[in-house]
Amino acid sequence: MKGLFIALEGSEGTGKSTQRELLSKYLKEKGFTVVQTREPGGTPLAEDIRAMLLTPREEHVHKKTELALFFAARVQHTEMVIKPAIERGEIVICDRWLDSTYAYQLAGRGIPRNEIDKLASWAVGDFRPDLTYLFRLDPETGMARAAARGKPDRMEGEMMDFFHRVADGYMAQYELAPERYGLIDAAGTIGEVWELVKERMDKLLEDTKPKRFKTLEELKSVVRFLQSENWP
Repeated sequence: MKGLFIALEGSEGTGKSTQRELLSKYLKEKGFTVVQTREPGGTPLAEDIRAMLLTPREEHVHKKTELALFFAARVQHTEMVIKPAIERGEIVICDRWLDSTYAYQLAGRGIPRNEIDKLASWAVGDFRPDLTYLFRLDPETGMARAAARGKPDRMEGEMMDFFHRVADGYMAQYELAPERYGLIDAAGTIGEVWELVKERMDKLLEDTKPKRFKTLEELKSVVRFLQSENWP
């Protein structure tokens, strides 16, 4: 039985990392094997690329260079960590994945959608998460939370209008296929947000669990059918 792939998306300071920890603990308590990971990163090589992308530097990083590096890290991470874990029947919980590229590089940087689509098709094909949590929070509140964590990285150092575009980009992605997402209001307390996350996860687990017979009589009827002459 294959596992599940869960992505957590949202702008800076929305509490994704905290909820990832809570979700991982919850699933482990239910008996699942869980892999926690992140993008960019997740493998030694991809973590090196993460450092290249997020370390503040004097040299301007061209938006196409940024896009190419994000996808290079994603291919390595997806092929070496995410897909093998799913094949082993594990649940992968990833802090950011493909939707971040559409939010940050399409909406934020202005790279045309068709260029990102081509790279996405080449890098990951039609592989997608079973569920993507999208944490919504106004950018001002999110950046205030992020600033409290310490010195900003290269992406966090952008101007506020950039993060407004990113937030709009996430919602544009959601509107393309809302059934893929669990839309989460991240403005509440950690506990309030967790209840929303847990509710959506419980629904996914219920929807994807193996079919079980509802009653003993239903099981017996199937057995009788298999024993009858109607069964080849």
